[in-house]
Amino acid sequence: MTFEELRELDRQYVIQSYGRGPIAIHHGQGAVLYGLDGREYIDFASGIGVLSVGTADPKWVEAVTEQAGRLGHISNLYYSEPYVKLAKALCTRSGMAAAFFGNSGAEANEGLIKLARKWSWEKYGEGRGTIITLNRSFHGRTITTLAATGQDVFHKYFFPFTEGFRRADPDLDSVKQAAGHDVCAVLVELVQGEGGVLPLDPDFVHGLVQLCQDRDWLFLVDEVQTGIGRTGSLFCFQQYGVQPDAVSFAKGIAGGLPMGGILVNERCRKVFGPGDHASTFGGNPVSAAAACAVLDILDEEAIGRVKEKGRYLREAIEAMDLPCLGGTRGMGLMIGVEVKDGASNKELCARLNQAGLLSLTAGAGLRFLPPLTISKEEMDKGLAILKNTLF
Repeated sequence: MTFEELRELDRQYVIQSYGRGPIAIHHGQGAVLYGLDGREYIDFASGIGVLSVGTADPKWVEAVTEQAGRLGHISNLYYSEPYVKLAKALCTRSGMAAAFFGNSGAEANEGLIKLARKWSWEKYGEGRGTIITLNRSFHGRTITTLAATGQDVFHKYFFPFTEGFRRADPDLDSVKQAAGHDVCAVLVELVQGEGGVLPLDPDFVHGLVQLCQDRDWLFLVDEVQTGIGRTGSLFCFQQYGVQPDAVSFAKGIAGGLPMGGILVNERCRKVFGPGDHASTFGGNPVSAAAACAVLDILDEEAIGRVKEKGRYLREAIEAMDLPCLGGTRGMGLMIGVEVKDGASNKELCARLNQAGLLSLTAGAGLRFLPPLTISKEEMDKGLAILKNTLF
């Protein structure tokens, strides 16, 4: 099939809800992808942070293939081995107590919201279901997670939204002003991804945790994008030195297959009972087997190298001193690059994509989320494209 044939089929049979660029990927290996025409692309996007171990990692492929040949699905009315092994690995490495599995980041964040409200209802009764979120946050595209999202640009057309959310700036005074007797939890991204790759100040985070303790709110962390090694630790909260009551994860967990979920601490272990929350495909054996392989590949040594790789990329980008780019920010291999006034991040991203470097935007800047297993050779190829394209 040619690219023109593929694009025409897409136009004819697919709802046009994505602004796709004129690129069709056919296959790949690691951080190198190939189009239908055989053209090579260096992957600094990893499917928006999903391909944590790159494309077609042999260990991941073996795990998926073997499990698909044994058992593709079984409902959550029965037990199966893969999701139990995955839950044990996640809890052991995160210090959390128990896991729930779903399909996506939005679904995972819905789980956090339901968890907080049921916990508060059981302890305090009705009227204490409000959750504070931060301006410039992004928590998903369902009606409820859009309501939680602190960016008005995502809200148009879809009113009315689910009630029970209040927004604040990332400082304690603003959070206290947003507080009230109806609050049950605070939900934050420790690095705001869609907002522009903006790490929260550690002092603010520690103060927020103390405020949650003082007022008996749950401290919820959205790690849909930051989790599974992306920032240089299995979860970003581990670098902040805090322990949330519950944390969501998705994107990189299954290395390319749909999966999301939440982890809870001992305090919240028993909030959900039979019938309170469910997901038909949650804990799917193939996705869970893929996730177990991802965690095996991303052992502590591999995740430890993520910080080094991120530092290497950021220093190289800043050393280029490109006229359209400013400084960098982020953690690990979650990198934001400032775009200077007069330049458009969407236009720069499109130019990079066409030149062979798959990239993303975030806020007003560029965003790079390469596979965590990316090699130095692959990074250098990507950096060369960046320098030769945005001169």
